[in-house]
Amino acid sequence: MNRHRAAYVERRSRRWSMLVIAALGLVRCGGDDSSNPNAAAGTGGHSGSGASTGTGGSGTSGAAGSSNQGGTSGAAGAGGTGTGGAGTGGAGTGGAAGGGASGAGNAGSSGAAGKGGSAGTIDGGAGAAGKAGVDASDDAEAGRDGAAGASADASDGRDGVIDAGSDGSDAATSAGDVVGKVSVGYQGWFTAPGDGSPRNQWWHYCSPVTQPPSPTTHQIKAWPDMREFTATFQTAFANLGNGQPATLFSSYSDQTVNTHLLWLQQNGIDTVALQRFSDEIPTRNGIALKVRSAAETYGRKFYIMYDISGWTNFQAEIKTDWTNNIVGQLQLLSSSAYAKQNGKPVVSIWGMGFTDRPGDAAACTDVINFFKNQGLYVIGGVPLNWRTSGNGGKPNFGSVYDSFNMISPWMVGVIGNVNDSNNIRTSNNAPDVAYCNSHGMQYQPCVLPGDLALRQRAHGDFMWRQFANMIEVGAHGIYVSMFDEFNEGNQIAKTAESVAMVPTNSTFLGLNEDGVACSADYYLRLTGDGGKMLKGQIPLTFTRPTVP
Repeated sequence: MNRHRAAYVERRSRRWSMLVIAALGLVRCGGDDSSNPNAAAGTGGHSGSGASTGTGGSGTSGAAGSSNQGGTSGAAGAGGTGTGGAGTGGAGTGGAAGGGASGAGNAGSSGAAGKGGSAGTIDGGAGAAGKAGVDASDDAEAGRDGAAGASADASDGRDGVIDAGSDGSDAATSAGDVVGKVSVGYQGWFTAPGDGSPRNQWWHYCSPVTQPPSPTTHQIKAWPDMREFTATFQTAFANLGNGQPATLFSSYSDQTVNTHLLWLQQNGIDTVALQRFSDEIPTRNGIALKVRSAAETYGRKFYIMYDISGWTNFQAEIKTDWTNNIVGQLQLLSSSAYAKQNGKPVVSIWGMGFTDRPGDAAACTDVINFFKNQGLYVIGGVPLNWRTSGNGGKPNFGSVYDSFNMISPWMVGVIGNVNDSNNIRTSNNAPDVAYCNSHGMQYQPCVLPGDLALRQRAHGDFMWRQFANMIEVGAHGIYVSMFDEFNEGNQIAKTAESVAMVPTNSTFLGLNEDGVACSADYYLRLTGDGGKMLKGQIPLTFTRPTVP
C-alpha cells in the first residue's frame, strides 16, 4: 500500500508541476491533428489555439487569456462587443473571456455578453463570455466536458493532464465520451418467443433456441433480478425460491432497454459499447434503435463495437454493414447520444490479432483505415499481450495495433482474482500505458466483476482492485466487461441476490454466494464508484468504498 501511495504522490506532484508550467505559458503542446482548434492537446490528440487578443467593436480589445490550466482570463474590452481573449483550448465570444480550468475573466464595462467557450480539458473548460468564467450550462455535468468554473479534483492526479510519453506531448487530453470515462459492453442479444423480434426464439438463453430455458437447455450462468421488468417471458424452470414465476427479459423489449439505460443513469455510468456481430442483423438493428432512443432519454452515450468473431469476410462485410446499416438505414451517427472523442464518432473493433479470430495484418489495417478515413476515433479490443506479440496473439501485428486511437486489452479468462490483477498490472498494464503514451494512443483496459458461477467476485473486492490498479497506472479510460453477459456470468446488471431469487430446480448462485449479502444493484454501484475514482471525484484508494 505504501509503495502504491508513494508512486501516486510522485505522479501527482509531476502533474501539478506541468499545470504550473502551462499556466506560465512556457509549454506549448502539439498533437498529430490540429483540425479542431477548440480541443486541448493530448497524447496524439488536438492542439488548442494559442491565446490571442480579440478586437473590440468600438472599445478596447479584450486581453488575451492565459493557459487553460488554471490561468486567469483577460478582461473584455470596454465599450463595444469585441471578441474576448481566447484561452488555450477554448474562447468565449464577446463580453469577457472565460478563463482556464479555474480562472475567471473580468467583465468589461460595457462589453456585451456573447457565447461561452466551447472546449475544455478534462474536469474543466472555458468560461461563459460576459459572465467572468462562471455559470456555463452547455454541459449537464458541471465541471466536465466544457462546463465552466469547476477545476479538476486532483486527489488521484487526474487533474486534466494525462501522462504522455517520450514524444514530448505531455499535455491535456480533450475530454470526450471514452477518455476519462467508463464504457460498459452491452450485448443486447437475448430474445424470446412473442417479444416482437425478427428472431422470435430463445436466442442466447438456451439450446435449442426453439425450447424454453430449463435446467437442461439453458446457456446462462446467472439469473437476473426480474423485479423491475414488466415485459417478461415464462421459462420451463420451477418457480423461484420466493415463489415467484421463473421469467426472463427480452433485449428486444423497449421496457428492458429503457430499464437498463436508466440503471446506468442512476449510477453515473457514462457510455454503452453496443456489441455487433455478423448474425441476426434485423434483430440487432432493432435493438440498436432501442439503445439509441434510451440513451437519448437517459442522457447516456453509446457507440458501436464490432466483434469480428464469426465473420466470413469481415474486411468487406463490416464496411458494408457500417455504410448501409449503421450510417444509412439506422442513421445512428445523427443521434445526439452517439459517443464522440476528440470531436470524432467512436467505433470499436474487438478481435484483431487474436489467434482464433479472422484477418491478417493487411486486412485488419485496411478496416481500421476505412473508419479513420471517415473521421472516426477507432478503439481496438486486442489480446492481453498485444504489445509483445506474446501468448494468444498473432505475430507481426504491431503496425495494426499502432493504427488504433485507443487500445483495450481483453481480460476475461485471463484474470480471476486480486493476485492475478496485481501481477498483470506489473507485467502488462503499466508498460502498456507507457507504450501508448509514447505512441500517441490512449489506453482503455478491461475491468470485470468476475464469473459469479466460478465464485470469482469476492463481494466486489476483485473488481475494485482492478479499478484501483488501472487508475493508478494511468489508464485513460476503462471498459467494463460486461453489462448483461449472463452467459459468462460477468454481468454488472442487477442479479439475483440469493437462492430465494433463483429457480428452485437450478444451480444458479446468488450474489451472496460467499456469505456476504450484496444488493442486486451492487455491481452497478461499484462501477459507478470506479468511474468517480477515474474522474478524480473520489480519491484513489485500494480499499473498496462501496457497501455491498
